[in-house]
Amino acid sequence: MSEQEPRDFIRQIIHDDLESGKHSEIVTRFPPEPNGYLHIGHVMSICLNFGVAAETGGRTFLRLDDTNPGKESPEYVDAIKRDVHWLGFDWEDRLTHASDYFGQLHDSAVRLIELGVAYVDSLSAEEIREHRGTLTEPGTNSPFRDRSVEENLDLFRRMHAGEFGDGEHVLRAKIDMASPNMNMRDPAVYRIRHIPHQNAGDEWCIYPMYDFAHGLSDAYEGITHSLCTLEFEDHRPLYDWFLDQLQPEHRPRQIEFSRLNLAYAITSKRKLSALVEEGIVNGWDDPRMPTIAGMRRRGYPPAAMREFVKRAGVTKKDKLIEMGALETCVRDTLGDVAERRMAVLRPLKVVLTNYPEGQVETMEAMNHPANPEMGTREMPFSRELWIEQDDFMEEAPRKFFRLKPGGEVRLRFGYIIKCDEVIKNDAGEVVELRCSYDPDTRSGTGSSDRKVKGTIHWVSCEHAIDATVRLYDRLFTEANPNAASDFHSVLNPNSLETISARLEPALGELAAGQAVQFERLGYFCADEKDDADEARVINRIVTLRDSWAKLEKQAMQKQG
Repeated sequence: MSEQEPRDFIRQIIHDDLESGKHSEIVTRFPPEPNGYLHIGHVMSICLNFGVAAETGGRTFLRLDDTNPGKESPEYVDAIKRDVHWLGFDWEDRLTHASDYFGQLHDSAVRLIELGVAYVDSLSAEEIREHRGTLTEPGTNSPFRDRSVEENLDLFRRMHAGEFGDGEHVLRAKIDMASPNMNMRDPAVYRIRHIPHQNAGDEWCIYPMYDFAHGLSDAYEGITHSLCTLEFEDHRPLYDWFLDQLQPEHRPRQIEFSRLNLAYAITSKRKLSALVEEGIVNGWDDPRMPTIAGMRRRGYPPAAMREFVKRAGVTKKDKLIEMGALETCVRDTLGDVAERRMAVLRPLKVVLTNYPEGQVETMEAMNHPANPEMGTREMPFSRELWIEQDDFMEEAPRKFFRLKPGGEVRLRFGYIIKCDEVIKNDAGEVVELRCSYDPDTRSGTGSSDRKVKGTIHWVSCEHAIDATVRLYDRLFTEANPNAASDFHSVLNPNSLETISARLEPALGELAAGQAVQFERLGYFCADEKDDADEARVINRIVTLRDSWAKLEKQAMQKQG
């Protein structure tokens, strides 16, 4: 970061710690739980943790906090690694797991027992909840809270040895059942789970709780700044309590920042999992999902994701960011680098009645109007063409400057044509236009100075490539679907429209995931999973203009 740029509060803390000599190197970590795919909220944490370390010459660990084997899988681990790399970050040799430290964590739990600040509780999960109290009433001590150190050590050893069933005992920290902070009311430290672990296999049948494992894993790795979102603010006293009791060699500092909430999206893994399991979307990487995998498949470039979180900023204030802000970053990123192509999404046939049958001309088309260095391509032009249905109107208003009966329009990189006749089917629908072309008006020849107000795109019927195009929209109709009593009630029934389109021949060479701009229509890419040479499947990344801008503005104002 440039010295002239204003620092967010976290970067200011880190700057001050380096200036004062408190730390000579910054070490951060990104610690996702491998119980689902990463989403847009994680992008903020990834960019922040890797970013602040890189800016100061420090290091970042990618640590899988895998303390809950019942919900974790290698699939999620692989997806997390793929997503972080795609965003442009490299943990080098610093890929770790909380399970790598299970031995040290177990020994730390034993130490807590020996210090007299942890005990084995034999209450059931329901009884523990009943003893815990409420936000307005203190909890009550477990009848097993005063077990001797020797008894607790023996029971914990037997828990480790597998003598007990799931839930029969739990190791708890002995803190304060009357604390106003519910997290400090004798929280669980270890529980029994006879479940194989995705990384540790069958070695363990007791597993540490997240709050216990997280801070100590930070300490083991020499993390200087443990950056996490605001929902962990109430957990910080417990984070520090474990460190106070065990006095590890390295003492990390937890700092919280506001999470990134995106309008018209949900980031609850439970709800995202429900969307997948109920078949509402086609997997975690469905392009409508706010997962990194979904946004990658849709065609969002990683540079746009990084720019989005940069613009959103790091603060302590909860914020709901407009979806349009993310899409603006996508447009800004693709605008300079995406080559232009022509495609017709809803085809209407045009027959040039005065154009020689069998003749094919080659039109030279620019790949990017603002960047001549990106070169040109050749487009075949023939007697029969496809144009967009929306580019013709039989009863057109005065300011409609596209094709209409008796009207003229220029074909992009081609000729001026005039609509002479409209052909309809038995249902009265327009199925074909008979037009004539002016041979003296070919683009780029300078042979005619005749002007028309409208220019439309086209594709030669004979040379067009058939394609399935998926038009994606918001998954929800409300800016804050979490506010609904049931998020199913605000699902957008029009979040996906699948159409049959016609593409110019150059799009036959489009690589999977490669983004291009379909002139006048938006940015598109070949689907990285379903596209094939014999059956093109194209995803719309984003439209050229934000059609939701007004609605989003009203919705955000309503949210306050």
